[in-house]
Amino acid sequence: MEHWIKRGQDETEVVAADKKVRDIVEGILADIAERGDAAVRDLSIRFDKWERDDYRLSDAEIEGCLSQLSKRDIEDIEFAQTQVRNFAQKQRESILDIEVETLPGVVLGHKNIPLGSAGCYVPGGKYPLLASAHMSVITAKVAGVPRVITAAPPFHGKPAPAIVAAQHLAGADEIYCFGGVQAVAAMALGTQSIAPVDILVGPGNAYVAEAKRQLFGRVGIDLFAGPTETLVIADESVDGELCATDLLGQAEHGPDSPAILLTTSEALARDTMREIERLLEILPTAAIARQAWETHGAVCVVESDEEMVRVADRIASEHVQVMTRDPDYFLANMRNYGALFLGPRTNVAYGDKAIGTNHTLPTKKAARYTGGLWVGKFLKNCTYQRVTTDEASALVGSYCSRLCALEGFVGHGEQANIRVRRYGGRNVPYGGVAE
Repeated sequence: MEHWIKRGQDETEVVAADKKVRDIVEGILADIAERGDAAVRDLSIRFDKWERDDYRLSDAEIEGCLSQLSKRDIEDIEFAQTQVRNFAQKQRESILDIEVETLPGVVLGHKNIPLGSAGCYVPGGKYPLLASAHMSVITAKVAGVPRVITAAPPFHGKPAPAIVAAQHLAGADEIYCFGGVQAVAAMALGTQSIAPVDILVGPGNAYVAEAKRQLFGRVGIDLFAGPTETLVIADESVDGELCATDLLGQAEHGPDSPAILLTTSEALARDTMREIERLLEILPTAAIARQAWETHGAVCVVESDEEMVRVADRIASEHVQVMTRDPDYFLANMRNYGALFLGPRTNVAYGDKAIGTNHTLPTKKAARYTGGLWVGKFLKNCTYQRVTTDEASALVGSYCSRLCALEGFVGHGEQANIRVRRYGGRNVPYGGVAE
């Protein structure tokens, strides 16, 4: 039976906060749809304190950002990008076009066609999160998307050199320096100076996630990737310091980032809570991490690994760090998660920054029905069919004729009947049924 030693924010408070975000975002989207570049400029001044005539960075500005980084900085970015590209290429190789003869003379197939353009949002208001550039731009380019544009907010009043370098080295075709709702709206809807994209991808705060939700349909989106979530599943094989470090390592993302410990050991739960308080006294980002922990942190003790799986699947967390005697049990049995990090030697930060899997992952229980960003998100799986013999057309046509009649679709039925007459030599009356 599960015992919650600490719980996060009440669900009714979450619902009220979500409604406020929805209303604000709806107004911003309407403004940008109506006024385009002028609205984007006004919003950038208001929210980013950033004003310029053209928010697209010039080649000279990009080179200027690159020149501010050390040789080691560039090498580190290139290492991470190589890992992301390697894994993305392996994913792409696993996605195959197919063509198969399902009946004599009936050929069916599908092609995986890259999208024409992608808009990649790179968050960077609080921290210059350059890793999001690797995850989105490289993955889109490996998929074959010809036009990939990026947007990131200014950092301390100017483009963040590390983010710009990552966007450029990843292969972005256009780099814009604006953030928040105005950035994703400008990319999705288009303005006088920005051509619209086919899909929006990338993580962001609650406002960015809500903007993507409201824009879905006018453009594609990768998934609902809002504030970071982490779930640590642990038993007495590890200690409280390790659990606390992994929880606070994600809580520092923002004050709205849930961090949950799920364990079979009450002793470990208590030890972890003590270690969290100790580490919050020395963590430089403690102001944010403490707010996240106090508002959204939770600790749950259960009796077995099986019960941990049930609770974890109900939580459906974005990140799940498994530190138990048998982490492969959770790989075999868990169903709802964005990404698993198995064993104490790995952790969420590896996935966020350097190991090669994609860090744009589902939040707010979206892991129940989707995984994270991957090459397949930038591909359309499009089917085709070919009938190569008269006999096959007449055979399928006779079945189709009768099935259309069951539904009352006479026009559909005639598409089948005319082929039964021409290719099968059978006298089917107009509007009739092929017997």
